[in-house]
Amino acid sequence: MADPRVLAAQALPLIGHLDPEFLKLMDRTREMLRQVFRTANPFTLPISGTGSAGMEAAFVNFVKPGDRVVVGVDGAFGGRMCEVAYKYGAQVERVVKPWGQVFSPDDFKPALAQGGVKLLAVVHAETSTGAWQSMEGLGALAHDAGALLLMDCVTSLAGVPVEVDRWGVDIAYSGTQKCLSAPPGLSPFTLSPRAIEALKARAAVGPLFPGQSIPPSNPNSIQSWYLDMTQLEKYWGADRVYHHTAPISAIYGLHEALALVLEEGLDARFARHAANAARLWAGLKTLGCTPWAAEGHRLPQLNAVTVPAGVDEVKARKALLDDHGIEVGGGLGELKGKIWRVGLMGFSSSPANVARFLEAFTKVLGAQIKVPDASVPLEAALFSSDATASPAAA
Repeated sequence: MADPRVLAAQALPLIGHLDPEFLKLMDRTREMLRQVFRTANPFTLPISGTGSAGMEAAFVNFVKPGDRVVVGVDGAFGGRMCEVAYKYGAQVERVVKPWGQVFSPDDFKPALAQGGVKLLAVVHAETSTGAWQSMEGLGALAHDAGALLLMDCVTSLAGVPVEVDRWGVDIAYSGTQKCLSAPPGLSPFTLSPRAIEALKARAAVGPLFPGQSIPPSNPNSIQSWYLDMTQLEKYWGADRVYHHTAPISAIYGLHEALALVLEEGLDARFARHAANAARLWAGLKTLGCTPWAAEGHRLPQLNAVTVPAGVDEVKARKALLDDHGIEVGGGLGELKGKIWRVGLMGFSSSPANVARFLEAFTKVLGAQIKVPDASVPLEAALFSSDATASPAAA
């Protein structure tokens, strides 16, 4: 759910995308994004498009046909990064783990040791499995191999620690509709100085169509006009060169969402997500439900719940929605029918929502299998000893 303050901000009167007041708001938005990404990167801005636009931008601005790209695939969105890279002609090497597990730096060493790798791409918070990938050591590993580190943090930004500078991340993208609690439509995006140098080199390769004159609006070989970061920076930066009409209302909303995050404080926000996940799992365990993701690597904001034996998971999701007004996600890809994905993100991460879900979920499961009275999971959640635990280090 979007925070009511965000929705109110998006209802404000429109002004022009080059209006002096809007330009000030753009600058404030960029600075707040840097704080939430925990980066000093000058190149930090929201792309006009959902997190998938951020994913596409992360590849199209750096990859040319024939480039080697190494992608960690332990869920649906690692697989999607491979698809995007393939479309731009990359030689993609998939490093694969079972869905729900995570990678260690050693998993990537054989692929990187072959040399000539442009990008090492990893999903920090795998939305399809609820797995939380540690980023420690991956920046140094990529850089020693001459590669850039690309991180998908669509589901992690503002929900668990994201440390772009400390981890040595060069390219990162996110989305507004997860832990930032704004409607979908923008993709926060940041590039390190190392990535900027690679971007300049990529753009200088030459025209898309050798032998033809280069249109003045496309003075490089990046295979996208809309997602060309060299052009977007001219609008978001000091030059203020028109590129496209910015989604004014969406940026109003992102500005307010970031203000809410920083008012709460990042560490306090992470602790709130961890505590509410602990409450949820304390209740779910009394119902015989177990997590899918590997122990020690479970996201607090995206909880992958294994479907118990004898339960029709589609029927359960339908009953939750039809009878209780609660929507949870089903499994994606190879986890279809095997898990539910229960979000506790941003504004929606609260003890009241945990209690409401557990009460409804107990009734829904009870229609198919034997479960305790609803008071049992509710009491377990209320008195969970882990509800005040600190967030795990990532």
